[in-house]
Amino acid sequence: MEGSEQIKELVKQKYSEIALQDKETNQSSCCGSGCCSTEVYNIMSDDYSTLDGYNPDADLGLGCGLPTQFAKIKKGKTVIDLGSGAGNDCFIARNETGEDGRVIGIDFTPAMIEKARANAQKSGFANVEFRQGDIENIPVSANVADVIVSNCVLNLVPDKDKVFKEIFRVLKQGGHFSISDVVLIGNLPEALRNAAEMYAGCVAGAIQKDVYLELIQANDFSNITIQKEKPINIPDDILKNYLNEEELQNFKSGNTGIFSITVYAEKSKECGCGTGCCN
Repeated sequence: MEGSEQIKELVKQKYSEIALQDKETNQSSCCGSGCCSTEVYNIMSDDYSTLDGYNPDADLGLGCGLPTQFAKIKKGKTVIDLGSGAGNDCFIARNETGEDGRVIGIDFTPAMIEKARANAQKSGFANVEFRQGDIENIPVSANVADVIVSNCVLNLVPDKDKVFKEIFRVLKQGGHFSISDVVLIGNLPEALRNAAEMYAGCVAGAIQKDVYLELIQANDFSNITIQKEKPINIPDDILKNYLNEEELQNFKSGNTGIFSITVYAEKSKECGCGTGCCN
């Protein structure tokens, strides 16, 4: 892959295209005669339709978990969704926090922001807003959020350490996050690591599971808990676009695993000002 700015532009272009499509179009992409697999970014999505507050117009099938289901959101609280897309997690969070709460969605892609705002307007949600911004520099003041959620987004960001620092800054003392993301155990084949579609599909940008958890701990979060974990299996017809037969068999028989995890962590109520939590 290219440098950070090229990666960001790739993500913006791909998700701008997705924003202009409906869920059914996003979820089907024929990969040659006789087969029809989902795109990489849809293989790992979970079913939101049974959750209260679900808005089908806001569900583009892009997630890899259900972070709002695990986020312990209470009435009247402020929730921020990083990488809010068309607003799916924001609307479910709004159901949890109620009319007295506040929900802010942050997304990098103007087309997604436009779609999310239209969805919020149709529903008449005055306490849900969407801001365009880079989650490496979250456009929110410090100590604002009670809860932060994010669904399959941090793996798209080149500087994940900076995102966790920003999450720490934006959370109130005693606040917490629940984030669903893609992580690795073992190393991806070089052809997958370098594939733009695999990056946009949340796979090539994923890092090692232990490194991901260490980043959270290094940024002074406490009570770090994996709330859910599931393996991600990429179909052969997609892998064959990048790997020859020998590489495919080695990948499938090797020790590499791709996983979706939902991680919970807290910003402690008691911390030293040297960590920045008192700013």
